[in-house]
Amino acid sequence: MNRKTSEPAPDTDTPRWRMPWLVKASLLCHAAALLMVIAAPAQWAWAVGLLVVNHLLLACVGLWPRSTALGANLRRLPEAAAARGQIALTIDDGPDPDITPQVLDQLRAAGARATFFCIGTQAEAHPELVRRILREGHSVQNHSQRHSHRFAFSGLRSFEREIAAGQATFERLTGRAPTCFRAPAGLRNPFLDPVLHRLGLRLVSWTRRGFDTRERDPARVLARLTDGLRAGDILLLHDRHCALTEAGRPVVLEVLPALLEQCRRAGLRLVTLPEALSEQAVAATPAMLAS
Repeated sequence: MNRKTSEPAPDTDTPRWRMPWLVKASLLCHAAALLMVIAAPAQWAWAVGLLVVNHLLLACVGLWPRSTALGANLRRLPEAAAARGQIALTIDDGPDPDITPQVLDQLRAAGARATFFCIGTQAEAHPELVRRILREGHSVQNHSQRHSHRFAFSGLRSFEREIAAGQATFERLTGRAPTCFRAPAGLRNPFLDPVLHRLGLRLVSWTRRGFDTRERDPARVLARLTDGLRAGDILLLHDRHCALTEAGRPVVLEVLPALLEQCRRAGLRLVTLPEALSEQAVAATPAMLAS
């Protein structure tokens, strides 16, 4: 299937960026601290304390991957997709020359599709795997160009350079710019949302994750992913940086077949994120026309 026609085009009529409420509150907090120092210089310690509390709050929210206080964050599929019994499996940090082909084999055997949040440098090193991911009906989305551990400490320009570099890499390799972005480790700060908006990207986190980067027991990873599993969920696994079982096998390869089978028995259909989001748009069209 030609992925250029199967995935929806980004919305070119993008609405104006709206500052998240917590960022507005933070700006008011800074203004209040400044006025406090100007009006009563002897109270400078209270002003500093106010700013410290404010920045601690921002840091805590940035360390919470599923938070929406710093901007829009897709944590579940739209209701229209959930009504169709759809879920999304997302696989991070690849492509990996050893693990990704085996993941693709397992997905193909189950007739399931997934969304691969790839790292730009990994994609450049293994372009044949990127082509295979697309050829087999999956989606490739932006997980940053380098997956830096310092990503969450970036400013506006650093965010834009890193994410735009990833966009350019994936567009060059796939012929289409990604529409979704996942932050490395899910961590971010208040500067990320306006950059994503400007680049036409939607931040995606997850409904549930298996912690397969550190958990070596496949049964525990599977339980975390399937406990309360229902339509509309977004699941997270890794095809790189994943933990190894006691036998030395990547956890994802032990978990995935059982996960896919449980989804099949539950009547849940695994689709790519662009598919789920585009179906939401299609489903909304008649209602909008009627109004």
